[in-house]
Amino acid sequence: MVIDAAKVSSVAPPSPDEIAKVAELLGRPPEVDFEIVVIDSGGEPVVIRNGPIMENGRPMPTRYWLVGRQLSRLVGRLEGAGGVQAAELAVDADDLTAAHERYAAERDSQIPTGHLGPRPTGGVGGTRRGVKCLHTHLAHHLAVGDDPVGEWVVQQLEATDLV
Repeated sequence: MVIDAAKVSSVAPPSPDEIAKVAELLGRPPEVDFEIVVIDSGGEPVVIRNGPIMENGRPMPTRYWLVGRQLSRLVGRLEGAGGVQAAELAVDADDLTAAHERYAAERDSQIPTGHLGPRPTGGVGGTRRGVKCLHTHLAHHLAVGDDPVGEWVVQQLEATDLV
């Protein structure tokens, strides 16, 4: 079975209905401007792309956020079974470092010119090295397609026939 997710191109801010749906999936109102960038076959949000600065001025290190409920549960199970450590061992360290650098560069390119407040740091999931969270790597992979840990997560989920 294959993961039910397809990239979409955001051309407009999310509608009030989309904001409400994402708030429901997050369990709280979003605190940062976002776009829905991956949906499932039913049109439900799977991945959102966050702005780099939250409404209250705090930095938002997580550019891509996995919001799809079922996929988040499956990744949580994989994490609970030691997936973070397994992914770190399975993925080439240089490829992982490069993914962190690309992620940070994309996010940082969206910081408004002249922003004087705190800036987000780190790469995928706010970390500079290693693996912190499989959810953020999978979100990055589904949206951008260039994350070795996210690719590993897809392989694990599909190999265990969980999706």
